[in-house]
Amino acid sequence: MRKIREVLRLKFEVGLSARQVAVSLQVGRASVGEYLNRFAASG
Repeated sequence: MRKIREVLRLKFEVGLSARQVAVSLQVGRASVGEYLNRFAASG
């Protein structure tokens, strides 16, 4: 849960790209994309 929150914070508050978020958190780019897709689908 903490990683998901951090992904969203870095993407929307800090303004990093998905690739930059993935590098920063040491997770895969696909994982970041999946988190963002799920967030968008949730409304």
